[in-house]
Amino acid sequence: MSEAACVLLVSDHVDGSVHVLTVPDGTVAARLTGRHLSEHAGFLALPGGRVACVDDRRGELLVLDPFAGKLIERTVPVAVPAEHLACDPTGRRLAVTTGLGKNTEPWSDVLTVIDLATGEAARVRTRVGEPGVTVLGGDDPLVVLRHREPGALAVHRFADLLSASPGCPPVTPHALLPLPDDGHGDAQAPDSEHVFAATGEGVHRARRTGDTLAGEAVIAWGSPARGWYLRLDTRGQALWTTLRGGDPDPLRWPEWTNQAWTHDLAEGRTRRTDLGPGLVFRLALARRHTAFTRVHPDGDELVLLGTDDAVRRFPLPGMDGAPRRGGTPWEGVQRRAVAASPGSDWIAVTRGGHGEVHLVDAETGHEATRLRPGTPLHHGGHMTLRVQNDGAEGDPVGR
Repeated sequence: MSEAACVLLVSDHVDGSVHVLTVPDGTVAARLTGRHLSEHAGFLALPGGRVACVDDRRGELLVLDPFAGKLIERTVPVAVPAEHLACDPTGRRLAVTTGLGKNTEPWSDVLTVIDLATGEAARVRTRVGEPGVTVLGGDDPLVVLRHREPGALAVHRFADLLSASPGCPPVTPHALLPLPDDGHGDAQAPDSEHVFAATGEGVHRARRTGDTLAGEAVIAWGSPARGWYLRLDTRGQALWTTLRGGDPDPLRWPEWTNQAWTHDLAEGRTRRTDLGPGLVFRLALARRHTAFTRVHPDGDELVLLGTDDAVRRFPLPGMDGAPRRGGTPWEGVQRRAVAASPGSDWIAVTRGGHGEVHLVDAETGHEATRLRPGTPLHHGGHMTLRVQNDGAEGDPVGR
């Protein structure tokens, strides 16, 4: 294992707490209470081992430095409920979109943009929905919103948004690129100035040309299933997701099929690996492994896919309140969160409702310890693992 300092941020967004644990010993290095972080917007990696996240109850963006003596580096008021969170490749300019929250339909169209260097922030109105977001950098940064129904990539100049007048004025994008209506999942490759959006057709990609975007060929899934989540692999320029197939009825979730899908952006190669049936949610990228958790009534497991394509599976103890046959995997049930750092071999997996975090050595597959931060970790909680110079900020989209 690496000797570099490694910390795990564990959020119980229902209980309203954030714990910072040192890894692997599990010492509580810092604690926040009364902080209900947006699980959907997630944690955004910033340079220097810092992270950004959104407190949905207080309506604040938090910039956290788990390696400093004072955990909260800065707070900035933002519109909520936070849907997606992203920054430009420097980590200076951030955007927060609003969406569904606990409502049955999206209702807010407010977008917040922030310049951490100057402390400036502004709110504008865009379009009601559940927009994804990426922020392209350079001398003239662009905010790209991924909309649905009708689908589009909407391009805004960051400077125009930041200089908007008070009162949340409506803004019109200066460029639009059509998308299918079922977009869900966003990524950015800063080196090539590409943005990516997952749809039923595949991964739509577009490249920055001046202050607009030019569409390029769609990357096919190569499967009747589709991905609902995109992640840039900072260990090498690749995209990752899980392809979910089968009857979309959530009551049929134990029969859903799942494949790990990765596409090498440099070589144009796609690889798919079967993960098994059930619920596979987000993934995590460790130094030499990609980690998935699979929840199923017949038993849960951690699945590790190595850079050598080797697949290893390790059983996880069951959860009281786990999704059951005949019910959905979303409402009123416990789930699992998974976290890793590209600068470490540790994998962290929560046991929702039990207040436990399994800490696994990806090289051996053995559980090194079981951390107990002191909160139930309702709905599985949410986590991020950071090594100070792990390069995770190379993926400028909240996870």
